[in-house]
Amino acid sequence: MKLFRRCQRILILTLLSVSVFAPIIFVSQKLKNLSTTGRKEFIEDLSNIKYRTDGLKLSVEQEASEGLKEPRKVLYEDKDLVSTVSYTLKENHDAKESGNVGDTTDMLERTENGTKYENQDGDKKFQQREISSMYGEKKQLNQEIVQQDQNAHSQSRKVIDGKIEQLKDVKPNRAVPHDKNVQNMLKVTEKINEMKDQVVRAKLYLSFTPPGSKSNLVKELKLRIKEVERAISGATKDSDLSRSALQRMRNMESSLSKASRAYPDCSSMTTKLRSMTQNTEEQVQSQKKQVSYLFHLAASTTPKGLHCLSMQLTAEYFALDPKERQFPNQQKLHDPKLYHYAVFSDNVLASTVVVNSTVSTAMEPEKIVFHVVTDSLNFPAVSMWFLLNPPGKATIQVQSIESFDWLSTKYHAALRQNSSDPRYASELNHLRFYLPEIFPTLNKIVFFDHDVVVQKDLTRLWSINMKGKVNAAVETCHKSETSFHRMGAFINFSDPFVAKRFHADACTWAFGMNLFDLQEWRRQNLTTVYHKYLQLGNKRPLWVAGSLPLGWVTFYKKTVALDRRWHILGLGYESGVVRPDIDRAAVIHYDGIMKPWLDIGIGRHKGYWSKYVNYEDSHLQRCNIHA
Repeated sequence: MKLFRRCQRILILTLLSVSVFAPIIFVSQKLKNLSTTGRKEFIEDLSNIKYRTDGLKLSVEQEASEGLKEPRKVLYEDKDLVSTVSYTLKENHDAKESGNVGDTTDMLERTENGTKYENQDGDKKFQQREISSMYGEKKQLNQEIVQQDQNAHSQSRKVIDGKIEQLKDVKPNRAVPHDKNVQNMLKVTEKINEMKDQVVRAKLYLSFTPPGSKSNLVKELKLRIKEVERAISGATKDSDLSRSALQRMRNMESSLSKASRAYPDCSSMTTKLRSMTQNTEEQVQSQKKQVSYLFHLAASTTPKGLHCLSMQLTAEYFALDPKERQFPNQQKLHDPKLYHYAVFSDNVLASTVVVNSTVSTAMEPEKIVFHVVTDSLNFPAVSMWFLLNPPGKATIQVQSIESFDWLSTKYHAALRQNSSDPRYASELNHLRFYLPEIFPTLNKIVFFDHDVVVQKDLTRLWSINMKGKVNAAVETCHKSETSFHRMGAFINFSDPFVAKRFHADACTWAFGMNLFDLQEWRRQNLTTVYHKYLQLGNKRPLWVAGSLPLGWVTFYKKTVALDRRWHILGLGYESGVVRPDIDRAAVIHYDGIMKPWLDIGIGRHKGYWSKYVNYEDSHLQRCNIHA
């Protein structure tokens, strides 16, 4: 029995020993094989490093063959090359640490798919010397880049601090939190710009990889690009960057540091950046042209709401009896002692705002007579609108251009101007040069464009001394003003006929609000002068299309300057006109294509115009016309 138990104990101890030592021996053998394989792969990968430059050149050639245009030959100095691809202090530190075997192995494994080589065997000592020299050059380049980066950051910091000090000097009474907000906004803007630069650099590194590459570095860069782009989109909406955005920025910087070690060829990167810059500039120019075309298309199209309004009013007008279509106080139409205003328009709402704003700001509205002239298509709608909405105590007259029999028989051909733009070819646009014939009994008249708003009483305008001139207008020849126009920009002074009669530096003026002495106009027979210049312009290119250059030559040296506070321009385009100038102006003008009744109108200026429109009117509501 004792012998049996002893054998049992020996068997159990033997089994325990085998179960304990067998796994240890098995694992140690595996680790030995794994380390041997890793060393072999590392030595084989080292033999490939000398061919990485050839792989990069091949990637650039493949990218160029896919439709990327060759950039223009530009000579760059050393400082330009350094500024092309910026490396941070962290990247330089990582480059110094690149001698570590683990980092080098990771770098080579991630770029293995993008390299090609011809010979596996070679002198490994020579290759290692080549690697060490390459990294030595990169360390020297990184030191120069870091120095340039530090100088650039210090200069930008000085500029930002200077701007903050200027803000503090201009607004000394503002609270301290406001200065902190300004500083925070500047910091956020600086961070966002850095993040955008990171995205550009990451996309640049991705362009060096072969098509379809699925290396870890490629996947990491794509992930970082998505993260940073989401952070940028969130930062534009919030007043400050979140902590996660800053962390994504640091992660991106780490990934870019790895990519910079994998792709150290700065010359190839510079060429690629130039190509990307040229391609981007061409895309920007194409987009600008497209935007400009769409804006002009929108400006020349009648909005759906206005078309609906005209249709409704036209139907109601023809439903009236002829006696109900007459306006009151028609005996005042030919009284030269009253204040006569004229507006030529085919837009119901535009002419309404001109009339309503003039009458509502007048000290003596009962002395005002408004003459509205439109085309035959819109005559019923305009007439019906003013029959339903009379201008208070003022008198109004609505006429159609077709009712001027003398115009259609004598001057019909002269009204036509060669232009593809309907605004310039419109007969209403050139009808202003026939004011003495349209109003034969009047001595003076104020002519409005239909895109103006009257903000103050204009009684004093009628007492201005015309000094024997025909036209009174605001000048636009001062370079310090937003409405500056040079005569040579609209008139062809290379033509001998033009150069002999006009001066290129002559002061220009604006249409929109003009006081005309009709008696002096008739005496000098300026309508005939206009016909002469119009016909010459149709035969050869003397000036651009439109009534403005024809007005300059017709009333050349026959215009008296008005104070600029009478009439301010620039509300129909981004002119930079400031609110104090708008508020103190008697008449504001939406010259340009961004009219206030269009969706493309400038929002901050629409309020001056829309307050004279009754949006509660049933006709406007049925046509879905809102402020």
